[in-house]
Amino acid sequence: MDKPRNFPAPFYRWRPHPWHGLEVGPQPPERVHAYIEMTPFDFIKYEVDKVTGYLYVDRPQRTTSTPPALYGFIPRTYCDENVRAFSKDAVRGDGDPLDICVISERPINRSEIFLNAIVVGVLQLLDHNEADDKIIAVLENDHIYGHITDVKDLPDVIVERLQHYFQTYKMVKGEGPKIEIIGVYGAQKAKQIVDAAIKDYQDSFGGE
Repeated sequence: MDKPRNFPAPFYRWRPHPWHGLEVGPQPPERVHAYIEMTPFDFIKYEVDKVTGYLYVDRPQRTTSTPPALYGFIPRTYCDENVRAFSKDAVRGDGDPLDICVISERPINRSEIFLNAIVVGVLQLLDHNEADDKIIAVLENDHIYGHITDVKDLPDVIVERLQHYFQTYKMVKGEGPKIEIIGVYGAQKAKQIVDAAIKDYQDSFGGE
């Protein structure tokens, strides 16, 4: 009987958990992996289940608003005390992996993918007084946006759309605002927050 073959490295015998099983990126905090949960074509709020790693339906979007960019998270990051320290008036981190929005000239209409992204800025916001920052990035090697290294060089309307989406995507008629925008900041602060989220992950889950 032939001996069973060894799995080639790197090879996952089972599907890796996208939060814990993927690498944070090829050169963090500048070049990171983004695992995409939602596309600009989605009217449903999808999220990765923290236990199984599979995408599930969190809720139908209440309004007609759709994400203006690819939306997901950076693997092996976590928003806890180190991330909270960067946010004015935040009482805690939101306890999730660090969110990321990725700008791409070519439409990408499928989720549950991961890609290389260049960190160019951050939209800082509070959600029920929790730090819920959104890293702004561009798709690596994008033919239109791939050369950009700071959010100030993006078209203003793209940043405006990101702010509008996150200000309104949880809006409920007759209720007060749940989201407070702190501000939009450039690549330097964004990279510091990525590093902080990596440190929070290491402090909470271990690993290098």
